Parts: sequence; C-alpha cells; structure tokens
Amino acid sequence: MTERNIQVEPIDRRAVEDQDIEIVERKGIGHPDSICDGIAEAVSSALSQAYLDRVGKVLHYNTDETQLVAGSSNPEFGGGEMVEPIYILLTGRATKEYEGTKIPTDTIALEAARNYLNENIPELDVGTDVILDVKLGEGSGDLQSVFSEDGATVPMANDTSFGVGHAPLSETEQIVLNAEQRLNSEFVADYPALGPDVKIMGKRERDTIDVTVAAAMVDTYIDDRNDYDTMVENVREYVLDVAEEYTDREVNVHVNTADADDSIYLTTTGTSAEMGDDGSVGRGNRANGLITPNRSMSMEATSGKNPVNHIGKIYNLLSTSIAETVVAEVDGIRDMRIRLLSQIGRPIDKPHVADAQVVTEAGVSLADIEDDIVAIVDEELANVTNITERAVNGDVTTF
Repeated sequence: MTERNIQVEPIDRRAVEDQDIEIVERKGIGHPDSICDGIAEAVSSALSQAYLDRVGKVLHYNTDETQLVAGSSNPEFGGGEMVEPIYILLTGRATKEYEGTKIPTDTIALEAARNYLNENIPELDVGTDVILDVKLGEGSGDLQSVFSEDGATVPMANDTSFGVGHAPLSETEQIVLNAEQRLNSEFVADYPALGPDVKIMGKRERDTIDVTVAAAMVDTYIDDRNDYDTMVENVREYVLDVAEEYTDREVNVHVNTADADDSIYLTTTGTSAEMGDDGSVGRGNRANGLITPNRSMSMEATSGKNPVNHIGKIYNLLSTSIAETVVAEVDGIRDMRIRLLSQIGRPIDKPHVADAQVVTEAGVSLADIEDDIVAIVDEELANVTNITERAVNGDVTTF
C-alpha cells in the first residue's frame, strides 16, 4: 500500500457533460491576459535554461507578476497606426548571483519577452508598438532555503497551496479549446487578416451549444467593410466545422456580435491591448487552457512560477496530467477531479492529500476501479520531477 495520502471518493456533482447548463471560455494567445501568461512563461523557461547552463541547476525565481498596460491605436482599412504604445512590465523575483557567478537575469528576461512577442504577435513591432520594462527583485531568503534543500532528491513545497485538474474534456470544452488553437494555426496561415486575439465563449444549454467568438481583425489585410464581413463569415464557418468534429449536438456560432455600422473589431496589431484592454498573469486560462466555471479551479497563476518547487505551477500541471492519465488507462470513468494539497516544507511527491473524485459510468462500481486509480496517482506523484523537466523544456502548456 502506498505511503502517500491518496483518497478516492465519489464526486459531489453530476458529470459536467450531464449538467443542463455548461459555460466554457478560452482567451486566445493574443488576448492581453494571455500575452502576459505567455511572456511570463517564456521568461521562466529562459531563466531556468540560463541557470542550468551557468551553475548546473535551476535557482530560485518567480516571474508570474507580468503586467500589461494597454496602448491606443487608430485602425483603418488598409492599415492604421499605433497612437500610444503598449507598456509591459516584467516583474517578480530572481537569483542574480550564485557562488560568485553573476546571472544577467534582466537581460535574459527582456530577450525572452522580445522573442515571444515577435513569434506570437507578429504585427506588433517590439520597441515601437510596445515598450518592455523589467524589474526583477531578489528572491526571499527563507524561500530560497526551502527551494534548495541540501541533499534532497525531491524538492520541498514552497507553499501550502493546492492544484486542481480534471478529465475528460466535455464536448463544449473540446470545441472551445480546439477552435481557438486551430484558428491561430491552421486558419491564420490562409487568412492573415485574423489577429491572434481570439476569445471564445461556449455555452451549452442541454443539447444546444452556442459559441461566441470575439476575433480581432488586422486592418492591413482588410480593404473595406465587405472584406471585413467576409472574414467574419469565414471565421464563423470555420469554427462551425471544427465544432462538428466534436459533437452531434446542435451548434450555433456567433462572431463579433458587438459590431455595428460605425464600430467593428478592427485593429492595427491584432490584439485588444492596443485599445485600452489591460492584462495580467493568471487572470485568464487555467493550466489546461480553459476557464471552466462548472468545475473547481485554483486561483493560482501557473505561468511564470518556477517549475522546481512552486506548487502553484507543479500541482496544477500534475493534477491535470494525473486526471488525463487515469481516464485514459482506467475504463468506466465518466468524470474525474484531482485535487493535490501541499504543505510548505514537505516533499512535493508526498502531498498533504491527493484527492481523486470520480463519477463512474452506469454499471461501474467505484470499488472495482479504486485500486487502479490509486496506483496511477501514486506513480505520477513518484515521478513528479518529470513535470519540472517538461516545463523547463517547454513541453507543457500553462495557459
């Protein structure tokens, strides 16, 4: 029997797929909150790699406080201009010197942020349309000692906190997640007029799913109102096609519903950050890429936290991984929620409690699958440091 405190119990609700009303949201990569998440995680990964290259291990840091102050613009058909630049402040804590080796953390952070923006918000001219600033303080001494416990093979938790994960994704969740990701990859490759700021809200009311899309259009690629309306319809048809891959329910897709005769969602850079929409890390998607009010969620920001012992990152990523693995390997589960609670100073592979809550399929007894669930949870916890390696290498998504 495992030494870890793993509990398995029935969930205290119907499976999300069986509830009458379901709401799901995703903020796309160009949304101001997601921009902050993406930059914070890019800086985190860059610092981790720099620490490994220079001193052989990841040192204490957290870069999960990135803030975006919106600019202003004057979009026009055929191409407008920025009026006031967007301002992004990279802030947090980082170890700047270790055993005589100085690490240029601010320079590393700025380069990582610049590279991220150039790759993901291509119409945004870094240095002209956006100002990047960095203020990284030194890490807390007491947390540094917990972080780098001498002789420990498994890091100690930096905080008493929790993470939450669930599986499988409902039909509505799959539609919302995949529609945004594919719009910003497959679709935009053929239609560059679509900006990366795509926000999708899904509402399922019994067997009818309404998908509302807010899609920023880039003015350089839009000649006139007819051109704009055609793009809106192209987005609508594409999202509908994606949705029909995941459900047989009735689906209705609505795009840019706030448009009026004299006001449309036309931008210069493809993000609402040019139009007074501020951003902050942790205010958008959870670790699985969605905002899901029908399910339990942690308020911790996953992006930008260190991947070694920060529970706000590790347990949110790990709980999601555990839930997905259990559902993939154990038959008879209709819905699952995993909650991992840490205790500061305790090894992260031994949470204060690992709580697996399950809705079984009809005719399946929880007692029949409980041992299988416990075994998988135990194995995933035993290999918790894999999450660190995957996060450092950029092999996991945090928003």
